[in-house]
Amino acid sequence: MQNKIKKIIVIGLGYIGLPTASLLATKGYQVVGIDIDEDAVNTINNGGVHIVEPELDILVKSAVNSGNLKASLVPEEGDVFIIAVPTPFKEDCVPDLSYVETATSTIAPYVGEGDLVILESTSPVGTTERVRDILAEEKPELFQNIRGRSQGKIMVAHCPERVLPGQILKELVSNDRIIGGVDRDSGEKTAEFYKSFVSGQIFLTDARTAELAKLTENSFRDINIAFANELSLICDKLNINVWELISLANRHPRVNILQPGPGVGGHCIAVDPWFIVNSAPEHATLIRTARNVNDSKPAYVIQKVKAKADRFKSPKIACFGLAFKADIDDLRESPALRIVRALLSEGIGTLFIVEPNIPELPTDLQESPEVVFVDAHSALEQADIIVGLVDHKEFKLMDLDLLKEKIVIDLRGMWR
Repeated sequence: MQNKIKKIIVIGLGYIGLPTASLLATKGYQVVGIDIDEDAVNTINNGGVHIVEPELDILVKSAVNSGNLKASLVPEEGDVFIIAVPTPFKEDCVPDLSYVETATSTIAPYVGEGDLVILESTSPVGTTERVRDILAEEKPELFQNIRGRSQGKIMVAHCPERVLPGQILKELVSNDRIIGGVDRDSGEKTAEFYKSFVSGQIFLTDARTAELAKLTENSFRDINIAFANELSLICDKLNINVWELISLANRHPRVNILQPGPGVGGHCIAVDPWFIVNSAPEHATLIRTARNVNDSKPAYVIQKVKAKADRFKSPKIACFGLAFKADIDDLRESPALRIVRALLSEGIGTLFIVEPNIPELPTDLQESPEVVFVDAHSALEQADIIVGLVDHKEFKLMDLDLLKEKIVIDLRGMWR
C-alpha cells in the first residue's frame, strides 16, 4: 500500500491532525498539514508544536527534520486527504458541520481520480455522505450516477479517532479502528491504508454505523459519569461521603461506578451525545438526561462555593485546575473554566487560579484584576477557600496538612 500512496494531506493541525500527520511522516509518507492558523503553521515548520501532548514535540521535530512533514495554509494534490477539523455544536446543541463542509470544499480542487478522502472528525450520522455529496457537486466529473446513487471515482470513508489526551501517540497506533466507507471499495481501500501504521485491529462497516459507533462510545461514558455526578448530589443532600460510598459499592464484583467531578468537558464526551439527541430526539431520552445532569453540575458547584464564600467579607478563593481533565492543557468545554468564569462574573471575591499545564490564563481572565495566576504554594498561603476542580498529579501529591485551616471543596476526591 505504501508504494501506491506516497503523499498525504491532513486538514486541521489540532490535537488529532498534528499527531496523525507527524506519525504518518515518520512512517515514510510525504505529509502536508493544512491549517488556517498562520502562527501554528510557522511553528510546525520550525519544528515546534502549538499544543501540549507528551512526546509530540519530539515526533514533530523528527518529522519536519526528515523532510517528510511540512505545514501550509493551502492544500496540495495528494493521494490521501484526511479531514481532522472541529465538529462543535451551535445554539440549542445543533451540530455545526461548517468546518467539515469548508474543509471538503477547500480540498475539492486538489482531489483526483483514485484518491482517498477520509473523515476522522467525530460527526453526526450522515456527515461522511455529506462529504461525498460536496465532492460530487464540486467535481462532478469524478462521480457517476448508478441506480440513483452517486458512485465516485474517488474513495470516501469515515474513520473516527478514539484516542485519549495524554496517550494520543501511543493510541493512534495501538487502538482498534472502525472504518466505514460510503461504499465497499472505499472501506476496503481505507482499511488497507490504516493497516500500514495501526497495530490494532481494523473493523469494516458502513459510514453511518462508524459515525454512530463513535458517538455511542462517548455517550456510554457520559451516562456513566452522570450517574456518579448524580450520586454526589444525593450524598450531599444526605450528608454521606460520596467517595466512601462509591468505593464500597465498587466492591461488588459486577459494579464499577466512576468518580464524580465538577461536570464533563472536552471535545468529545461533552459534545458527541448531543449529535445523537439531534438525530433522534424522540428516542434519545436517557442520553439527553445524562447530558443535562452533567451540564448542570457546574451550576451546583458554583452555588456551593458561594455558600462558603458568604462567611467572609472579601473571600479569597483558590481554584485548583482549569483543564477539562487531569494532566493535560486542554481547556475545551472545561467545566472548571466555566465555574471560574461564573465566579468571576458574580464578583464573589479574589480568585487564585492554579493550572500547572498552561503558560498563561485565557485572555478574559488575564484582564480581570480579581484573578491571579499563581502556583499551588502561593494559592494555599493566601486563600480562605480551596476548590479542587481537576485532579492533576501535582495536586494529589500536596501535603494535606496545608489544607487543615482552610475550607476545602474537593470535587475530585483528591484530598480525602
